[in-house]
Amino acid sequence: MTKSSERMTSMPVGVVLRRTKGVTRWAAWHWKPTAIIPGASAADWLVLRDKGGTTDFHAATLPLELHRKETEAYLASLSMDPPSVYVILRPAEEASHPHDVEPYAVTASAYEAQDYLDSGEEIVEPVPAPPGLVAWIHAFAQTHHVEDNFKKRKRRNWTQHTEDGRGDIRVRQDADVYRAPGAIKPKPVH
Repeated sequence: MTKSSERMTSMPVGVVLRRTKGVTRWAAWHWKPTAIIPGASAADWLVLRDKGGTTDFHAATLPLELHRKETEAYLASLSMDPPSVYVILRPAEEASHPHDVEPYAVTASAYEAQDYLDSGEEIVEPVPAPPGLVAWIHAFAQTHHVEDNFKKRKRRNWTQHTEDGRGDIRVRQDADVYRAPGAIKPKPVH
């Protein structure tokens, strides 16, 4: 079910998408990830439920990868109420695609999800993680997490620096690059 190595581990998870009628004339459908299925087998838009204009699909099975350097982000996701993973959807690239969106990725990293949100091209939604998946992510994070202690930088003493006079407001000279052009008086021409 899972592939493991020293630096990362991976588990296939099924993405369940809910399709409802759009509320505007510009969007025929509204898509929302509603669940994930840990350890799911491959699927290609398998209809799970179709009732009253709402259809639930097992749209795809994608790998959920955990990397040891991102444990802080996983702990941030697990601290949410409820603990969540994120599903990233992209608009369908092919015009012949039967649906408007395609599942692109699943991540347990709140920071990675924020990066996708910043691009503005993807749909990123948190989905509550099942208890078994929460335990798997938590165990990985606890095994590999290294607390990064805050180190305050020590300020260097200003008097230790030498100034050559360029750009230093304490030194008057005509070649000061930071002086406003209006402050320089033109020399009289004879």
